[in-house]
Amino acid sequence: MDKLAVLIPAYNEAQTIEKVVKDVLNVTQSINGTVIYVYDNNSKDSTVELAGNAGAVVRHEYAQGKGAVIRRMFREVDAEVYVMIDADDTYPVEAIPAMYDKVRSHGVDMVVGDRLSSTYFEENKRPFHNVGNSVVRGLINSLFKTDIKDILTGYRAFSFEFVKTFPVLSRGFEIETEMSIHATEKRMLVENQVISYRDRPEGSESKLDTYGDGMRVLKTVLNLYRNYHPFAFFGAISTVFILFSLVVFFIRVVQPYAETGLVDNMPTLIVTMILLLIAVISFFSGMILNSVQAKDKRDFELALIEASNRKKELSN
Repeated sequence: MDKLAVLIPAYNEAQTIEKVVKDVLNVTQSINGTVIYVYDNNSKDSTVELAGNAGAVVRHEYAQGKGAVIRRMFREVDAEVYVMIDADDTYPVEAIPAMYDKVRSHGVDMVVGDRLSSTYFEENKRPFHNVGNSVVRGLINSLFKTDIKDILTGYRAFSFEFVKTFPVLSRGFEIETEMSIHATEKRMLVENQVISYRDRPEGSESKLDTYGDGMRVLKTVLNLYRNYHPFAFFGAISTVFILFSLVVFFIRVVQPYAETGLVDNMPTLIVTMILLLIAVISFFSGMILNSVQAKDKRDFELALIEASNRKKELSN
């Protein structure tokens, strides 16, 4: 079992991977038992050769996507503490010892490398990324009642318990959103670590699709809110359908009936009854799924205990 595992997902990062690996090696010299893992995701350049020559353990994930890479890393690597950092040399490796110490000495489950509180908006040259980060942060912190400063950062530290109980469901860059919400909803200890951020060096291309990945992130937020707060989600749907059906029923059925004594809009009456039925079904669906979610929370606490016991066994 490694003392510290530095996990670096990489895809066509030949321009920066060697520097990142060497910088990590240099800054973690004082942490005995550190291993650097570079997980290559079908790179077509010399990423693999450069990473191996620089001193990293190189492994492969052939299913494309950052989510697939992280699933593989979390499944294969056992360590007391994990640090995940991107291969594009945009994050300062100097923060690794402090992030490591927060997990190992203070029992933090996830340390978030916070770019947005420092230099991100000055360094990042893609304005829609800036807007997207701010919107997603505000949305998630409002919906999930948390205070994570940088939802989409790729620079994080994790405890063994987090890594071994986190179900990786996302395939792409929305994985960071999933991690943030998972930690919050499972009441795991999360801390922010302010870091400086520098833009990619000239010639290095971002793998992010601003609009495509942005829409996937928003879809992930909606799906996770439905999964973690089913009663609130389906209750809101129920409320909308009830209010709409009552308004239509009053305007199109009740008022004409009061004036003429006849129900002239029978199709409208049928539609409002159907909408009311949908509202009732949504309400009870939320109640049932809320009970299922309560059971999931109990099961997760047992999984945490199992992960802690496994960590003790591996450490002996």
